[in-house]
Amino acid sequence: MAGSETPPESEVPEGAGLAEHPLTARRLEKVTRLRAEGVEPYPLGYDRDAAAAELHERFGSLDADTWTGIEVRVAGRLMNSRRLGRLIFGVLQDHSGQIQLFAEAGGLGEDGLARFEDLDQGDWIWASGEVMTTRRGELSVHLADLALLAKSMRPLPAKWHGLKDTEVRFRRRELDLLVNPESRRIAEVRAGVVSELRRQFEERGFVEVETPVLQVQAGGALARPFETYHNALGLPMYLRIATELHLKRLIVGGMERVFELGRVFRNEGIDARHNPEFTTLEAYQALADYRDIMRLMEEVFPAVAERVVGATEITYRGRPLDLRPPYRRVSMLELVSQALGASVTPATPVAELRALAEAAGLQADPDWGFGKLVEEVFDERVEHDLWEPTFVIDHPIDISPLARQHRSVEGLVERFELYIAGAELVDAFTELNDPLDQRARFEAQAAARAAGDDTAHPVDEGFLQALELGMPPTGGLGIGVDRLVMLLTDQRNLREVVLFPHLRPEAPPA
Repeated sequence: MAGSETPPESEVPEGAGLAEHPLTARRLEKVTRLRAEGVEPYPLGYDRDAAAAELHERFGSLDADTWTGIEVRVAGRLMNSRRLGRLIFGVLQDHSGQIQLFAEAGGLGEDGLARFEDLDQGDWIWASGEVMTTRRGELSVHLADLALLAKSMRPLPAKWHGLKDTEVRFRRRELDLLVNPESRRIAEVRAGVVSELRRQFEERGFVEVETPVLQVQAGGALARPFETYHNALGLPMYLRIATELHLKRLIVGGMERVFELGRVFRNEGIDARHNPEFTTLEAYQALADYRDIMRLMEEVFPAVAERVVGATEITYRGRPLDLRPPYRRVSMLELVSQALGASVTPATPVAELRALAEAAGLQADPDWGFGKLVEEVFDERVEHDLWEPTFVIDHPIDISPLARQHRSVEGLVERFELYIAGAELVDAFTELNDPLDQRARFEAQAAARAAGDDTAHPVDEGFLQALELGMPPTGGLGIGVDRLVMLLTDQRNLREVVLFPHLRPEAPPA
């Protein structure tokens, strides 16, 4: 029976064939025996009319030893079972939670009890019976009928064995979800965040669109793309690193508010905040600038938090965090100046800035220009300390090739990044809509690319031709959805909120 499995230290080794280990060989023999008896271990045609959580909600206040007379049909995975004399108790887990099964000969019959006892932990089963409570007050389904829906050929790992190891949990997410309710909660919160983000933008008149994942040129960000090849067209192609350029072409085409929620891909490192593929929401609004987008974020973020987790005042990493507006606004150069203990302006000579950075302990590449130096100082000395929601505004022009020049400060652009709890969650611009300026920026990026910077932006003639038709003043943004989910679920590692994160290959066995 399910409660008599071999103890966890005898679990089936990873990759072992079904016939190679006693635990799985025994289950394989059961499948053969069932089929010889005319019983299909993977049948169709069973339905349920109640879920575990619904039963607890409806009947959770019943007194002990109460019989309701209400018949239900349930289905799920048998997590364990135990025999007490002539009685068998089991725990059934479905998508909503767990409910106890109570079986005895008076309800299920002797043959039914034998079938129940023949089940293994992890089997998918269907059962029907009366809702009742035991003498100890445990809400249960008193079984009148039972069927095997899907035989589990491999035993589940014990909760206390193996699946506290994060590497195992991330590689075998299906097992993680089975034994860790918190993992299921995170997955459900993520779904809620995506749904609510979509609703927030649609309510504001944005139209959701889809743009190509495979592109002839990967643009819209400074990043290294994944490369592939289209055999029929005979073309090298790239997985998109951003959706920006296609979305702006839709603005040119007259779709004045558009957004896309989907995956982008960057051939870069893996760590607690980065995965090679990740989910973004990019949106563009005609007749707006970055100040309008700041106000939009001050509306959307607290609304998503309120709808999904029920509060705008949350706790993250043990510290309180208030997502209610207004959010602080501070220039990137002001923060960098504070970190270096010296004033940094767009007029600061590159050599002087490099000396300041090195004096602060940074290893400055001799090829870095003004913007890259500012960015590195900010990344190393500033961003981790930005706890409360903060708009870091007005970035150097040379690290922002798609943003409009600042209306009043030469050498900067109208760009902001929204930082919360030390992480960037939003990148946004007043979009560059001057095709001549955009061409000059692309050509500067192309020169950097030719000099060996494979993250520099290519010259995209299709996008330039679209701009030459005329794009209205536009504000745009990109939200890191995975990081927003991390924030709202109090997770420090992005892999906790991505169901199937990319991992380094396992070391071969010694």
